Amino acid sequence: MDARAFYGLEPTADPAQWSLPIVQSLCSGLGHLFGGCGLGACVEALEQVTGRPLVWATGQYLSYARPPDVLEIRVDEVVRGRQVSQARAVGRVGDDDILTVNAAFGHRDVEHWGQWAERPDVPPPDTCPPPQLLDRHESTIMDRLDMRMADARTFDELDGRPGSGRSSLWVRMPGLLEMSAAALAIVGDYVPFGISQALGARAGGNSLDNTLRIAHVVPTEWVLADIRVHTIQAGFGHGLVHLWAENGTLLGTASQSTIVRAWRDGPSPTGEKS
Repeated sequence: MDARAFYGLEPTADPAQWSLPIVQSLCSGLGHLFGGCGLGACVEALEQVTGRPLVWATGQYLSYARPPDVLEIRVDEVVRGRQVSQARAVGRVGDDDILTVNAAFGHRDVEHWGQWAERPDVPPPDTCPPPQLLDRHESTIMDRLDMRMADARTFDELDGRPGSGRSSLWVRMPGLLEMSAAALAIVGDYVPFGISQALGARAGGNSLDNTLRIAHVVPTEWVLADIRVHTIQAGFGHGLVHLWAENGTLLGTASQSTIVRAWRDGPSPTGEKS
């Protein structure tokens, strides 16, 4: 399936209006829309309306959507140039704003290119163990992802000793036939996982934002989420995720700021927001 089918994103009679039924398989184990799914669905709607590929998108999370809500996504292509579009999307449930997304789209053929970021040296996904999931993750977005711990501690190993601030996960989405910006939005939503790894504590966070920047999307079954937590201060955490293809191509980056919270109801090996 493509990203539109993966999300269940539905067009309406108005080309600028899209609907996203909130179902459990798009939610976190806490019962609300997973942030990466919200950003990814908005990105897909924006790409459909502009007819151009994503360059960057930043989403601000304002409230929660839960089943059986329907997220109505309104797209506005604010500026359309010869090669670049600037656009926004607002996702609402009734009169409540759930998230806003500002983004740019386009493609330019220029002679200059390069890649300077360095991918971490980690084992291939088929040799890495999966994380332990909890009962509450059944039928959620976590159930639709195949994850492997490339360089990370299990929650039993989170003994209070701070880590290096860097951790990594292999992630794939079985059934998704093509890699896309809308798919990378989900894999990029793992700074909260890195918070627990950096602190060495059973903690995560609520995302305040998520900014996705696309480099070069190539076919790949697995994506390596290379998570780098920069700082945790005054109850907030800031970090970055490099998104790597199996062949070493940098697909893009995702950065987030989070409200840091201790896990309330037991350990969450995915760093899930609580």
